[in-house]
Amino acid sequence: MKKIIIITGLTASGKSELAINIAKEYNGAIISADSVQIYKGLDIGSAKESILIRKSIPHYLIDIKDFNESYDVGQFLQDCANAIEDAISKGYIPIIVGGTGLYIKALIEGYSLGNIKSNSEFREKYQKLAIEKGNEYVWNELYKINPEKAKSVHPNNLKRIIRYLELENSNQSDKNIVRNKSILAQYDALKLAIVENREQLYDKINKRVDKMIENGLLDEVKGLINQGATRNMHSMNSIGYKEWFDYFDGMQDLNSTISLIKQHSRNYCKRQLTFLKTIDGLKFCSISEAKETIKEFMDD
Repeated sequence: MKKIIIITGLTASGKSELAINIAKEYNGAIISADSVQIYKGLDIGSAKESILIRKSIPHYLIDIKDFNESYDVGQFLQDCANAIEDAISKGYIPIIVGGTGLYIKALIEGYSLGNIKSNSEFREKYQKLAIEKGNEYVWNELYKINPEKAKSVHPNNLKRIIRYLELENSNQSDKNIVRNKSILAQYDALKLAIVENREQLYDKINKRVDKMIENGLLDEVKGLINQGATRNMHSMNSIGYKEWFDYFDGMQDLNSTISLIKQHSRNYCKRQLTFLKTIDGLKFCSISEAKETIKEFMDD
């Protein structure tokens, strides 16, 4: 069976750097499992690798959508399957790397929401609530109805939260969800999740946000807004981007905005870890442990 390496983990844990090093050592190609890096123009805030690195190592599923377009887990699975096949056909080891837990879970376990029709009026109601009261409010509405379902989705994944609410409202949430066969079934897949000491991780997050500011994150977001980006767009609902709208609307100062990005990033780490623990077959390890495990896997 063809080998595949999956590297997920917490924000700022070093998974991307690990993936790059492994790609260099084993002739790998990087397939992004990041729900923000798919968007063109969202570069600094999503911590995309430099153009130089992306030219030296093949990268897939980066810059494949405009910021005003939507993208979901079903599209990711299709695009990821195509990327895996293309990488293998060119003699590369596919290395799937990213911290979007829903993508990783769907990739490993298989996923489908079934055939329940969407209710546009219902969706619009909760989209408006999210704008008025925040995504956390809508997530709490789901939590009241189905705590376990709420725990399985990130509070900033508004589209998925509203879909789950829609399913619960139709009383068809469980019996209509069909889990399809994982696209990894035909491959020999190593599945790793990188974790790190919380204090060290939080320090890295704070420093990384400072570096993003230094590299021009403010101007990047301003440029996107000037091109028509709005706070209710799926792409702009991401940490590192959504916090700026109040700044540009004159509702908060620069220091408060930067502090919010750091705070939201740290909070996201906690949710990431909780969610990753729900995924079957992930091996949680440090960077050094991951390197050794990958070496054993590739030498086998």
